[in-house]
Amino acid sequence: MQPEERQHRIEEYLQRVEFASLEELAREVGASLSTVRRDLAVLEGGGGIRRTHGGARILNPRTDEFAFSARDTHQLAEKEAIGRLCAELILPGQSVIIDAGTTAYHAARYLESKRPLIITNSLPVANHYASNNMVEIVVTGGVVYPRLGVLVGPLAIESLTRLHADVAIMGAGGITSDGISNSHVLLIEIQRAMMRAAQTVVFCMDHTKFGRKSMVHLCGFERVRAVVADTNAPADLVQELRSKGLDVLQAPLPLQA
Repeated sequence: MQPEERQHRIEEYLQRVEFASLEELAREVGASLSTVRRDLAVLEGGGGIRRTHGGARILNPRTDEFAFSARDTHQLAEKEAIGRLCAELILPGQSVIIDAGTTAYHAARYLESKRPLIITNSLPVANHYASNNMVEIVVTGGVVYPRLGVLVGPLAIESLTRLHADVAIMGAGGITSDGISNSHVLLIEIQRAMMRAAQTVVFCMDHTKFGRKSMVHLCGFERVRAVVADTNAPADLVQELRSKGLDVLQAPLPLQA
């Protein structure tokens, strides 16, 4: 593959996923890490991307698909109901990892009365409790992506290897009878680090994620304590997941006026 074609593919891939690690980009274009580093230097010189610690991000994405503010407007009533029920699973004083998903953010908002220790890579979660004396916040390191509301990269992952929590509350892009998946390799790596750092794991996701398989497989159900969903989740898949021993909790939605 010629350098120009490879660089075009790298830029197109970053337009789709917004940010990526060197390893991810090398796999995408079938090149070595050193070759990808040179390509990124060329692309950064052209003003289209910015290199980060361990990867790169696009500067002018064409879509708001990954933006936190855009994602948080989808299925808002469901996320509120799921977040409230998910928070009920947390005991007072527990340490809780919260990932950067929008549904996990709604769970975090209902934790104040539990006085937890929260560990997070979510900027909205950290900002929500920044001036709250009842909730202690530990924020992971990493590269800040303000539009996505997330800290990512090797530093974020490394910080999680030094921490332990009672529970991890996490979101995902999809759930099927085969397991749980998400849309981005860098998010997957951080989520796996969160799962390793937590004693138990709870996923929260609305009904639109059921039966959907995102780009990258995250995990099976071996270490998942529960999945918290809304009552619109498809009954057949919910029953199939329960038959596998997975605890699927469904939050009732408020009655429409």
